[in-house]
Amino acid sequence: MMSVLFRFSLLLPALLAGCGLLTTPYEAPEVRTPSRWQAPEPAAAPQGVAWWRNFQDPVLDGLIEAALARNNDLAAAALRVQRARLQAGLAQADLYPTLSGNVSASRSRNLSGERRHTRNNTTELAASWEVDLWGKLARTRDAAQWEAEATGQDREAAALSLIGTTATLYWQTGYLNQRLRNSDESTAYARRTLELVEVQYAAGAVSGLEVAEARQNLASQQAARTDLAQQRVEAINGLAILFDGPPDRIMADPPRLPDGPIPGVQAGLPAQLLARRPDLRAAEARLRAALARSDATRASYYPPLTLTGALGTASQSLGNLLANPVATLGAGLALPFLQWQQMALNIRISRKDYEILVTEFRQTLYQAMADVENALSARQYLAEQASLLQQALAAARQAEQLYETRYRAGAVALRVWLDAQERRRQAEVALDENQLARLRNQVQVYQALGGDAVVGQ
Repeated sequence: MMSVLFRFSLLLPALLAGCGLLTTPYEAPEVRTPSRWQAPEPAAAPQGVAWWRNFQDPVLDGLIEAALARNNDLAAAALRVQRARLQAGLAQADLYPTLSGNVSASRSRNLSGERRHTRNNTTELAASWEVDLWGKLARTRDAAQWEAEATGQDREAAALSLIGTTATLYWQTGYLNQRLRNSDESTAYARRTLELVEVQYAAGAVSGLEVAEARQNLASQQAARTDLAQQRVEAINGLAILFDGPPDRIMADPPRLPDGPIPGVQAGLPAQLLARRPDLRAAEARLRAALARSDATRASYYPPLTLTGALGTASQSLGNLLANPVATLGAGLALPFLQWQQMALNIRISRKDYEILVTEFRQTLYQAMADVENALSARQYLAEQASLLQQALAAARQAEQLYETRYRAGAVALRVWLDAQERRRQAEVALDENQLARLRNQVQVYQALGGDAVVGQ
């Protein structure tokens, strides 16, 4: 046996020299990255400040901090990170020898009638070590570590999404409260219009048609309010369940949308996108994990060397249990490469898995670039649209006032004035929707860019 181990010890350096041949060096996929974004560069935001704090809204700041601390989806993502790290620890442990021990004692008696007893006491300590000649265990460990890294980036992406969802629902609630207030004003205005028409009808100045039109206008305003009220309930409930609780409480109820200017953005350069977006970092980590698994698959068809050893004793007397130790040593060399056809197919399959991920990674990166371009472009056009909608609202209000004056003078029919009122309301709604869209776009820009602040685990 010692002669066999000596021969293995001479062969071992040569075998270890071949380990590096089965490790494929990682090369980042080739992608074409533009030097700058096509959309005009927006005004820069202050550096070192989380993007949502630029709105200077303490309620929003508190909501986002609470969501990051209490959200169940984010907590589950953090648990998945811990689990992946434990899995990586198991893969690391496979590189070390395994130990096992056994202690036993027995007592026997002769059934022939003689009162004789026999005691046997044994102890054994065994060790086994698979020498990682070809890097299979090391690459399996690498794959597990890269998967743990990817899972950590998944958690960062979930935090980024949670921040955006919290801000969006908060602003959605403010938008609906603003719309409800405008709806109440429109309903009161429609009621006053109906009262005016009824007085004119009683005096014989208008017909029943004008009264019917005024009543229809009031009912339409009241019906529109019910839809807005339901949307508000859904937004408030959607916000409440982000904080590890049932939808039986109001976490925030802003009265209106923020009406200040939209803060600036740190857009950076396209080449920085991979470093900023956690979903891209996760995709690249899984790419490296797939490469490591491919190497491990290839290495698994090379002959593994397993060294075993055991140390044991046996005695009929417990006091003499350690007096006669017995040691055994062994080594085994398997030959899995004899399954050459299955080996070749499995190696090719694992390589194709890696190539698929490379192709998908490139497409994911290009889609991420498109997300940024679209968000920055929308930011510009929404700002231009806001200016035009403000002009349209001013003109609609002026036209409504003129038609009201003409109606009271009997120069136009009631329907003309009611249509002017509706155009003014639609102009108000369009401007409110534009402001909400600009706030949502702010979320989209920072999600596309990967955020500007690292959320700790």
